[in-house]
Order: sequence, then C-alpha cells, then structure tokens
Amino acid sequence: MKLLPWRRAPREERPAGQSFEELAMPLLPGLYNLARWLTRDAVEAEDVVQETLLKALRGFDGFAPGTNFKAWIFRILRNTFLSSRSGLAATRTVALEEELDGTAIPESAIDRETPELSLLRLADREALEQALRQLPSPLLEVVLLCDVEEMKYREIAAVLEIPLGTVMSRIARARAALRISLEAENAPGRRAAR
Repeated sequence: MKLLPWRRAPREERPAGQSFEELAMPLLPGLYNLARWLTRDAVEAEDVVQETLLKALRGFDGFAPGTNFKAWIFRILRNTFLSSRSGLAATRTVALEEELDGTAIPESAIDRETPELSLLRLADREALEQALRQLPSPLLEVVLLCDVEEMKYREIAAVLEIPLGTVMSRIARARAALRISLEAENAPGRRAAR
C-alpha cells in the first residue's frame, strides 16, 4: 500500500518560540471574555478558562504545528462549557496561584480617563451588553467570536462545528438583532425618559 505524501512526512518539531505559554497567554483575555458571556458568571468563567487551559496543556502534544491554535483552544473552551452545563464535567480544578496579598497595582492597570468620558463609555457599554444579553446563545457565540475575538468565518465554523453558511447567517441575524435593540434604546422617546 502506497502512503500519501502527507502521511510519510515526519511531524515537524515546534519552532523554539512556540511553547504552550507563548501561544495561550495572548488568548487569555479572549478566552475569559467568551467564557464570561457564555456562563454569565465571573467565577464560573474563571473555572471554565482554567479547565480549558488544563485540558489544552494536557493535549498540547497532540496539537499539530502549523494549524490554527486559536481555533483549537476556543473549541476546547466551548466544549468545556457545554460539558459543564450538561453535567458531564467530572471535577473542577483548583486555583494554583495565590491570592494577591497587598501587592501594588501595576501602573498599566490605572485608568487615566476623565469621569465624563468614563460615564459616556459606561452608558454605551451597558446598552451594548444589554443588547448582547438578549441574544440567544447560538447568535451570541458567533457574534462574540467574530466581532470581539476577530476570528475568521472559517475559524468560527471550526470552533462551533457548524457549516460556513450557518456562521454567516447567524452573524447577520445577530448583528440585525443588536442593531434593532440599540436603535430602540437610543430612540428619542426613550432617551428623554431617562
């Protein structure tokens, strides 16, 4: 039996700069953001992300170099969330890091905006978050992955295991629903009532 060329090629070694931490750490905010929206609870979102990282680390040897790590780890996150909802989750992981014990806040974490600008951004953000909360889960997932995590449609299809056309349809419906909700929120009558 003749082997296909891709079957005969030895698996490439990971380049020196491709450790799990180097691939996963930049994705932590996005992973947490998606988990937060899916779970609608900060503590549960942290647990889902932690469990995702643990599963991804354990399976990292099986990750094929040159493939899409972002799509791979986001799929693990989604599957972890779904299994936690269906009662299939075996155990929860325990936080390994210690609590902050009075350490100084890094300068980069301090917000230097004016109060007025912060208030305007909070109002806009609250309106958008309210509109997102009204979306059904299938629409919420695709719009978060596309517009917040900036994934390509093909990556989203791979993460959610749905056809590309379904991704495009759900994104269009989610954006339309958000537009309607935000327009209703900003209607002249509602604005005056505040």
